Amino acid sequence: MALVATPARAADDAGIIGPFSLEGQAAPEKVKLGESFELTLTVTHLPSQRYELKTPAELGDFEYLGQQRSRVDGPQSSTTTVKVSLMAFALGKLETPAFTFEVTDEGFTSELPAPRATVWVVSTLPADAKSKGENLYDVRPPEQVPIRTWRLVYAVAGALALGALAYALSRWLARRRQRVLPPPPPEPLDLRTSRALSELAREDLPGQSRFNEFYFRLSEILRGYLGERFGFEALESTTPELLEALRIRRTPGLAFEELTAFAHESDFARYARAEPTPAQCKVHLEFVYQLVRDTTSAAQGATGSTNGVH
Repeated sequence: MALVATPARAADDAGIIGPFSLEGQAAPEKVKLGESFELTLTVTHLPSQRYELKTPAELGDFEYLGQQRSRVDGPQSSTTTVKVSLMAFALGKLETPAFTFEVTDEGFTSELPAPRATVWVVSTLPADAKSKGENLYDVRPPEQVPIRTWRLVYAVAGALALGALAYALSRWLARRRQRVLPPPPPEPLDLRTSRALSELAREDLPGQSRFNEFYFRLSEILRGYLGERFGFEALESTTPELLEALRIRRTPGLAFEELTAFAHESDFARYARAEPTPAQCKVHLEFVYQLVRDTTSAAQGATGSTNGVH
């Protein structure tokens, strides 16, 4: 096929020394139309360099099937071998596509043309095919085929219409049979809040020195309870706004002074990055438990309700 050897080159504009040798060879030397062959590119270069083969955008009469790259390092030089699988779709003597190596050396990058090889592409037909009328012909353009009847089209359209009607009827009957169930009654507020407190206790955030997260979670549970119990927006309120909203409302069972002290200590732990002891965290958790029990009991005694919702 073709064998090209390139001597070592001087440093290019990017400061990269050229290869010691650059060879290209295609095998087999004769292939049939549409039959794959292999282009082997071998580069001997400095060990600090890396050679990567780039695929050209235009391949002409060839189709790119893939490549395999290998490298062998020696004490003074390295050898990179790239095997490119190609397929030709034209007859005669052809020159392989113009591949390019991308060369990288100590932060510099350059490009180097890869050697091209020659391959002979022969027909897949026997030598006497033309005399026997078995020659190759170009692909004929598409032709219009007249339809003698529209019956098949009408049948398909009718079947689709019947299918759509049957589907719509089945959906309508299913909706008629479906019973509308009333939503389940809401779970009592005190039970929802106690379950959230129990989940927080099981996580043992103070035992993991996650005091800031513990007080954020505890404050959020308490604010959600107070807002729902006494009918105001508590989650988005600042601590002064929260205390003022509770002060002007009727809040049976609420220990306001103890709540005020807890709110300030909680803010100190959340925003001032204070680190209370796990024992203090347990005391504050029990305080919120007791607040829920006291206000729930007071609400039930005032309204005669047993569901815990004010």
